[in-house]
Amino acid sequence: MRFITSIARQTRAGARHAKLAAASVILAATFIGFHASTAEAHHGFDDFDTDRLYYISGTVSQVRWGDPHSYFTATLDSELPADTPELALPEQLQAPEDSGPIRDAPSYSGSYDVLEVVIAPPSFTGRWGLDRPLVDGERVEAVGYIGASHDDEFRPVVFWFEDGQPVNQVLGSELPARPLPVPYPADGSAAADVDHDARAAAEGSDGTSPIAVWVTVGVVLVVVVAGGALYLRARSRRE
Repeated sequence: MRFITSIARQTRAGARHAKLAAASVILAATFIGFHASTAEAHHGFDDFDTDRLYYISGTVSQVRWGDPHSYFTATLDSELPADTPELALPEQLQAPEDSGPIRDAPSYSGSYDVLEVVIAPPSFTGRWGLDRPLVDGERVEAVGYIGASHDDEFRPVVFWFEDGQPVNQVLGSELPARPLPVPYPADGSAAADVDHDARAAAEGSDGTSPIAVWVTVGVVLVVVVAGGALYLRARSRRE
């Protein structure tokens, strides 16, 4: 009878440890997914041509304010200046390596009169200078990137509202990449000559992206938790 009771206890203990291991793995997977998606949301420039910055100005409409990004439509002014006007820059983007490319950015000269503009979510936009939704009919100016696969989309690194109030959109203190020298080559043939140090700095000192870092941390966490559960299970069997 004692033998049967011991076996039953060990079976229940093993089941508990198995459930603990499964729950831990699920928790770790959730941790990875959350932080990876957060990192992706915060570094949402991957879908845009970061080799070229452009200036736009126009009128806001169709505002969609929320997570993971806010959106609005910008109906562009019929006449744009040759390059970025003299506008105040956010404190975080006043270093020469950032302010220089922004101030030198030529005006958008593409075929669209209306662009879909993607900006940071309200929690970050509020932190960097705009604590309310934009409204239809409001005027904005912006410097940013054209979509790589959807060239009717625009992602600012900074935009201005209410007569020149700047809003930082890189969510940090440097551009995600160093653009090509102006004037930009029409076919992008000089892209290989770009200094990619700024891009590497945005990803990490060793070129590792934030998402890869979070995934690595998550994998280590899964291994540690699963190993601990297996150890406890083996120990319960011996006892």
